[in-house]
Amino acid sequence: MRLSNFRYTLPKTRIADHPESPRDACKLMVLSRRKKEIEHKVFTDIVSYFKKGDLLVVNNSRVFPAKIFGQKEKTDAKIEVFLLRELNKEAGLWDVLVDPARKVRVGNKIYFEDDVVAEVVDNTTSRGRTIRFLNPDIDVFKMVEKIGHVPLPPYFTRKPKEADRTDYQTVYANQTGAVVAPMAGLHFTMPLLQQLQKIGVKILPVTLHPSLSTFNAIEVEDVSKHKMDSEYFNIPYQTAMEVNETKMNKSGRVFVVGTTTCRALEANATVEGKIKFGQGWTDKFIYPPYNFKVTDALITNFQQPETTLMMVVSAFADHRLLMEAYKTGLKNNYRFLAYGDAMLIV
Repeated sequence: MRLSNFRYTLPKTRIADHPESPRDACKLMVLSRRKKEIEHKVFTDIVSYFKKGDLLVVNNSRVFPAKIFGQKEKTDAKIEVFLLRELNKEAGLWDVLVDPARKVRVGNKIYFEDDVVAEVVDNTTSRGRTIRFLNPDIDVFKMVEKIGHVPLPPYFTRKPKEADRTDYQTVYANQTGAVVAPMAGLHFTMPLLQQLQKIGVKILPVTLHPSLSTFNAIEVEDVSKHKMDSEYFNIPYQTAMEVNETKMNKSGRVFVVGTTTCRALEANATVEGKIKFGQGWTDKFIYPPYNFKVTDALITNFQQPETTLMMVVSAFADHRLLMEAYKTGLKNNYRFLAYGDAMLIV
């Protein structure tokens, strides 16, 4: 497919700046792939689409406050450092983005609060750098919980607030390492999850730490030539076993929360539809046409145009139906992107 197939106009007024409160009070658009129909619901209505024996697979990735601010040695220039991922814990090495990049060169030192110091050891891209924290035995994740700022998506025009520390986090997040929230899961509340468990739905975790490339513009018209960044995943043994038994016995459906969870499962699926447990890195890119081996139903948000996220959803929903859904969403004042409304595709 062509990149232009995923183009639509998203007015800034349709981008949600804040989540609904409570978070499961948002709108829910339901797409039926078989009937090619669209229904309008509230997110709490999602319970009625589940049956005993179904599985709900969620991404338990936890966002850490990855933006920290320091001062460059000698000049005291203010430098924003966006921590992307830990490269080597023992050596204190991190892959980061810096701003303003022109002021940050190899060999420079950056000073942060609490006498924390980092040295730039490599240039990776125009804004990308590799830094090494010089403080011995420093726990960077613990440090940023104190001095870091929530890495809200770049389409937000406002600055992060204290409330974003919980709002931009799923209620089941417990595996720290993501700089992007698995946004489809932001709608779930603990009472809603308990309702699902009461009717016999099993809630199973996987981990996939989505990267900032989520928001990158695709630069090729032929989407098959796009290259995804590698992202860390972990599929627990129990999750793999439950999914495989359910698929083999046809005892229920696999409801997948978000494109990140979907990619983690599909990247580790065999031809027979079984998934393998374990951890590693994946650059799985899903776009139409694609034969889904594990996913039976998908819960997602309304995505940015021309993004890999939208392409995953398009491959699952049927492209024409999805574009009609987006058109309908804009007409009916649905809220788009991370803090926006939800979509269930069955």
